[in-house]
Amino acid sequence: MPDFPAGFRWGVSTSAYQIEGATTVDGRGPSIWDTFAHEPGRIVDGSTGDEACDHYHRHAEDTALLAGLGVSAYRFSVAWPRVQPTGAGPAHAAGLDFYDRLVDGLLAAGVDPVATLFHWDLPQALEDAGGWLNRDTAARFAEYADLTAARLGDRVKLWITLNEPFIHMSLGHGIGTHAPGRMLLFDAFPVAHHQLLGHGLAVAALRARTASPVAIANNYSPVRQVGDTDADRAAAQAYDALHNLLFTDPLLGRGYPDAPGLDPAVIHDGDLDVLAAPIDVLGVNYYNPTGIRAPEEGSPLPFEMVPLDGYPRTAFDWPVAPDGLRELLLQLHDRYGDALPPVQVTESGCAYDDVPDAQGRVDDPDRIAYLDGHVRAVHEAITAGVPVTGYFVWSLLDNWEWAEGFTKRFGLVHVDYPTQRRTPKSSYAWFRDLVRR
Repeated sequence: MPDFPAGFRWGVSTSAYQIEGATTVDGRGPSIWDTFAHEPGRIVDGSTGDEACDHYHRHAEDTALLAGLGVSAYRFSVAWPRVQPTGAGPAHAAGLDFYDRLVDGLLAAGVDPVATLFHWDLPQALEDAGGWLNRDTAARFAEYADLTAARLGDRVKLWITLNEPFIHMSLGHGIGTHAPGRMLLFDAFPVAHHQLLGHGLAVAALRARTASPVAIANNYSPVRQVGDTDADRAAAQAYDALHNLLFTDPLLGRGYPDAPGLDPAVIHDGDLDVLAAPIDVLGVNYYNPTGIRAPEEGSPLPFEMVPLDGYPRTAFDWPVAPDGLRELLLQLHDRYGDALPPVQVTESGCAYDDVPDAQGRVDDPDRIAYLDGHVRAVHEAITAGVPVTGYFVWSLLDNWEWAEGFTKRFGLVHVDYPTQRRTPKSSYAWFRDLVRR
């Protein structure tokens, strides 16, 4: 493995609803994912995140796993409904007490806390008032950021405002496969704008409370054009603008790109200045490239997504393409130049059907190969001049994987859900040794 720069941040990531459980404990309010998961037919295996990995009660055990892994940082998310059960009003002390305990435990273990404020678990009361379609939600998000930073801002080492606003817009509001289950197609643009507006307002709130750096974590996917017609090129450009530019151009001062569904009426005077509040780090979440070609006649979309051949596949049937991560990082560097802040890969991982053997060991060579390839891709990007300063594996634990329930395992640590027994996989040992080197 090649050498990385001194101070490079090695970490792992999780999210609150996927691991915490304890959804009705200590005054936590319901989120859109609590509602969605309890609706029949929404989740592949009919499960919910009610218990998940019971991290709420087992965080000390999980912190010990982080210490054993030797990572320098742990990226977790704060559950908004724990801090404000209805998404408004004063902070709920018992909810913040949990994150106090978690953060203090991480620091005692020598692990930097990296806190994401929104990983899709919007309080249900805000959804009932319109959710991210309602401009007021952006203001509520800034209030929540202020309350959280007032309690934790002296110890959290990096703040991330939003996780993957594109995915939350497209799957949650465009095609309805994620909470809250809306099917608006391109009428979901207000969700994009109000998330980014909330981000900008939250940046200002965080700056007023803490000296720690501030970031956002976007999902990116290099577009691979399938076909060589003008229509195929136009389709690839449209998808690239929607997935990769819509949530980055305005952050870095370029305003919105010409993307499908863009509605200027939603954008108020001064909004673009708020969106472009300087950030210290750009979080990059990468899983796979996307194949795009021209759509069939009569399609409501200006592109069609198609499988990419010639790659190994994960249990999610996603192509394993480390070259896509290198390509993406170089593309960001080329597109934004000096406007691009330091980059940290805030999610990179894969799902496989990991099963303990007769001795209870969990061998996952495919995950090791995946991570090895993607870490090398990051090094290639650094060598080419991209300012990459960190890499976080998704995920520390097998977890409740959104609409897939418990059917997909991403963890370095196997979780037996009926007993909540944690078993480090062979990839855990591999990543531990990498971090030590």
